[in-house]
Amino acid sequence: MPSSDRSPPLTGITVIDLGRVLAAPFATSVLASLGARVIKVERPGRGDDARAFGPHHKGRSLYFTSVNCDKESIALDLTNDGDRQVFEALLSGADVMVENFAPGVMAAFGYNWETLHARWPRLIYGALSGFGQSGPLSSAPAYDIIVQALSGMMDLTGTPGGPPVRVGVSMGDLVAGLYMALGVVSAIHKRSATGSGCLIDVAMLDCQIAFLEAAVTTFTTTRVSPRALGTRHPSIAPFQAFHCNDAWIVIACGNDNLFKTLCDAIGRDDLARAPRFETNAARIAAVDQLDAQLTATLATRTAEEWVEVLTAAGVPCAAIQSIEQMVAMPQVAARGMIVPVDDPELPATCVPGNPIRFSSVTPRSSRKRAPTLDGDRAAILQELAHRLGG
Repeated sequence: MPSSDRSPPLTGITVIDLGRVLAAPFATSVLASLGARVIKVERPGRGDDARAFGPHHKGRSLYFTSVNCDKESIALDLTNDGDRQVFEALLSGADVMVENFAPGVMAAFGYNWETLHARWPRLIYGALSGFGQSGPLSSAPAYDIIVQALSGMMDLTGTPGGPPVRVGVSMGDLVAGLYMALGVVSAIHKRSATGSGCLIDVAMLDCQIAFLEAAVTTFTTTRVSPRALGTRHPSIAPFQAFHCNDAWIVIACGNDNLFKTLCDAIGRDDLARAPRFETNAARIAAVDQLDAQLTATLATRTAEEWVEVLTAAGVPCAAIQSIEQMVAMPQVAARGMIVPVDDPELPATCVPGNPIRFSSVTPRSSRKRAPTLDGDRAAILQELAHRLGG
């Protein structure tokens, strides 16, 4: 008989979130979207640094809101004996703790992995940092742009001969957060068999390297360092952006048949017959010439007209959209990927929905508001009263 339980898969899992700014808070946001209870432990007075990041609306940070919905907040000073008792009471009932301090900070508070594992053997400890818990850079500070720079990501991004370009979102933080969430779920699964928690060591630089697609494999085999190609693909052509007579579109012809279809659709079957463009390998070798020919033809009509023509022919293509245009897409609405935040002070605010869909879980139509600093103290302390001797 199929189960009638429609609850999210991490229902019943409690996560203590000591994360700041983006990487760890994004990891715990993913866990919250999967049903975990996330209790955010913040510094008294200031809280998470992201609370001060703009843009602000009605005194609330929209940056902070974007990765802290569905969480609770309690402010604790880990150098204060009373607050340490509260923190330890939280840990005693938690499944997971995630932090993104520099290595050594938690040890200075007396909460390194060895100490926590000895006291709470089932606790899973997620340590997320710029360079990890080992190696010559382990104690060095890191932000997203630092790991994008060191990983080669920025050298691969931008136009040929142009300056290096940072990816438009904080990939260094977001990718690391995603890997941490995956690590936590994997550790929960392993704990179900072993009964023991573990330390998860995730480094932002490691994660950026893992996201370099074929660049590492290509270089170590050929000793030729991949370079920035603008919107072009290093091994497929045409696979890039083209400017029509009013706006940009992208076209992706992943095989020779699609290239022939493209040529027919735009009235340039001569290109498909030309030996220099006959195969993908030939097109890569002559990509500048191919670019010039396609650009000249595509410039004769509007982006909307070409997207309509190419889509009807079965050629993968799309307009390059703004965030405003993306939010208005029927496809995005159909998938529930823009969801409102239940916050009367921010009635128009929405955040991305959960991209992971389960046949056994009813998708949520909204997210709980991001917590105010220390806003859940009273409820949490009441819940912990029996552990605190109250």
